[in-house]
Amino acid sequence: MGYVVTIAQQKGGAGKTTLAVNLAVAFAQAGKSVALMDIDPQGSAGRWFMTRVEAMEDPLLDFSTASAWGVSYECRKLADAHDIVIIDTPPKADSDLRPALRAADLVLIPVATSHVDLWAVEAVLDLTERAETPALMVMTRARPGTKLSADVSEKAADMAAEVASSAMANRVVYAETLGDGRSVLEAPKGPAHAEMQALVAEIEAVLARS
Repeated sequence: MGYVVTIAQQKGGAGKTTLAVNLAVAFAQAGKSVALMDIDPQGSAGRWFMTRVEAMEDPLLDFSTASAWGVSYECRKLADAHDIVIIDTPPKADSDLRPALRAADLVLIPVATSHVDLWAVEAVLDLTERAETPALMVMTRARPGTKLSADVSEKAADMAAEVASSAMANRVVYAETLGDGRSVLEAPKGPAHAEMQALVAEIEAVLARS
């Protein structure tokens, strides 16, 4: 039975889909069998996957979609056949999100480096606590060395969830590769490679403890 990782954040623009697709490819490149599930009606992860399928012979991963309430059934099928299932969810924190949180072994909460994003985490954390699912906050669009980044990271550390020590910096390559149906690991090697590889290693360590 594979692990299920749900990516959730009630505020849009935090980098949910960017995190989801980059993790999916990173795990696949690490030798895992991976399924990506998109339950966001906006369908950004699905659009990314279709672009990917058109651009390459082997997309390296499988794709699925489901309504919010079909998540549990679809997850069971996918987890039986894959090492990792990654779920991209809508930007909301309500009852529609609960099945994806309950199905997860770990919830990743992307937090762009702003206080507004951090405020939006509280509702998701409340739902993850009710679902009794561990959560890990991931700082996205980080600007290392800035006062704002330090302030947001410090406040995040005071919240009721672990904060990943690996962060995704605010790099153009994330947006460029997303539009091409690729991940940063499929772009020329740069700092984003190390970021994603470190994040995957950290997530694997957290899952191993669950």
